[in-house]
Amino acid sequence: MALARSASHDVIASEQQLADLMRRIQAADRVALDTEADSLHSYREKLCLLQLSVPSAVILSNVDGPRGTGSNVALRDGKSGLAASGGCVAASTSLGMSVQSVCDFIVDPLSNLDLEPLRCALEPREIILHAADYDLRMLRRGLHFTASRIFDTVIAARLLGIREFSLSALVKRFFGVELHKHSQKANWALRPLPVRMLKYALDDVHYLLPLAAKLEEELDRVQRRDWFRQSCRRAVELAAAERERIQDDLWRIGGAGALDPHAGAVLRALWQWREAEAEMADRPPFHILQNRELLKAAESFTSGHVPDYRHFSARRRQTFREAAKIALQSTQSEWPVMRRRSGSRPTAEMRRRADQLRERRDRAAEQLGLERSFIASRGALDAIAADPARATALLVPWQRELIERKSDVVAFVGDAGGA
Repeated sequence: MALARSASHDVIASEQQLADLMRRIQAADRVALDTEADSLHSYREKLCLLQLSVPSAVILSNVDGPRGTGSNVALRDGKSGLAASGGCVAASTSLGMSVQSVCDFIVDPLSNLDLEPLRCALEPREIILHAADYDLRMLRRGLHFTASRIFDTVIAARLLGIREFSLSALVKRFFGVELHKHSQKANWALRPLPVRMLKYALDDVHYLLPLAAKLEEELDRVQRRDWFRQSCRRAVELAAAERERIQDDLWRIGGAGALDPHAGAVLRALWQWREAEAEMADRPPFHILQNRELLKAAESFTSGHVPDYRHFSARRRQTFREAAKIALQSTQSEWPVMRRRSGSRPTAEMRRRADQLRERRDRAAEQLGLERSFIASRGALDAIAADPARATALLVPWQRELIERKSDVVAFVGDAGGA
């Protein structure tokens, strides 16, 4: 059934209203959250919107307007930009249990509001997210926030064997509502934001609390709640890990390993040129020149041809060619060492172990109704076959137990909560 939604809204436009939101969060055990960034529109992506949904049961009596009927948006300069969506929702589960109605909020990280109290209020709470990894990384970068507990609706859906687990698919499946994704690639750094973009942003968070409640029931029914907790803990750990790359390796884009060292020197120079151009224009590097064109350009320059692009200005065309010319004139000692795929060929014993692990994984997937890759990817199984000690780092306990079991997992299903 479609969830009831209110069209009544209040606008958070002050520190006092933000403080009231903090009290609502502090009264809740869990908060649903989503983010929007401008990665498709700027050189250094930044957190542009933070959408939150809290149980309306914790709405305080000193808030203007009726209890449980508002979606609140905090935008810079106190300007209203409310969509006519969002608001409050109530639903009943298949077991007849009442799911709390919710109220939605949008906070603007680009405003002058001090968001440190928001970070402190969120940290001890369970955070409900859909496909948590990107949001967790954006929150750490933009809000210095690290979650202690999460509920990832994608993980929950996949543990239930649901194959279509996009937010739109899940909302359609459980609530019969079609979400429109028209603003998915929009520039979220724009201000003021149009109503349709705010509506999209609220849609992304509005259903998460009741969706989590429904998924939770199903996880309990199939006794996979503990598996779910293990996977969510691993998601938090992975998102908190720094993804560091050696600075000199950043230019090694896909396909670079196939180039000879001279063309590699040109590619490196063009990549550095593109980074400088992108930073100066405050645009993503692919807006300047896409990776495949960068590779083709390196090969063309090395073979004596001069590539050209109609969208280049006269200045950009000149600096592009100058960067390539300098690299072409560099000495062999300055050329990079080109690295092809590393690693030794697997032994017969490694291949035998990998086949055995895949057989166990595939059998478990069929019996449990799960995707094979969700239990363990091919790459993970190959790595474990080569070095069994890597299993702990690559898989969580329930996944390890499934690929280590030599017998059918039918009897194991009833004990699924204790992996």
